[in-house]
Amino acid sequence: MTAAHRIPRIYIFILLACLAASLVCVGYPMYVIRPFRAQGARELAAALVIARFRPMATLISALAALAALAGYWRAQPGMRPRILAAVGAGLVCVLVVLARVNVYEIMFHPIDRASFSAAAKSKLDSDEKVIAVQVKGEARAYPIRDLAYHHILNDVVGKTAIVATY
Repeated sequence: MTAAHRIPRIYIFILLACLAASLVCVGYPMYVIRPFRAQGARELAAALVIARFRPMATLISALAALAALAGYWRAQPGMRPRILAAVGAGLVCVLVVLARVNVYEIMFHPIDRASFSAAAKSKLDSDEKVIAVQVKGEARAYPIRDLAYHHILNDVVGKTAIVATY
């Protein structure tokens, strides 16, 4: 194999390594920390460390991928391989953005405007579990099945702002 053939392969290897590292940085914490799944102590610790450093790690990967793309673009004569390399580098850049998005904040947003009805008019089952709150003579009941998904409900009871959570 000649040196001319080795150079484009090195750039492709760098691009693939950057793509793999970025995918791990974004995907592993999402896989481990997803709701309704048991996590082991070691895997959770690893996921949290990766989540902490993934913005910087993905940014470094993107810079390396763009540098490798520039080198590959100069070394590779064909347009089709260049486009494939550009798509790979573009995907690494997209992962830089995704590394900064907290999907759990999007998925489990707080309920800001809850609607209520009188207990006699509610459509809850008789064995439905609720969190009950009474402040200054005003009472509310929050169904746990609703709180189990959103986890947080902002409300005002008896002119006092509260946060109900489960």
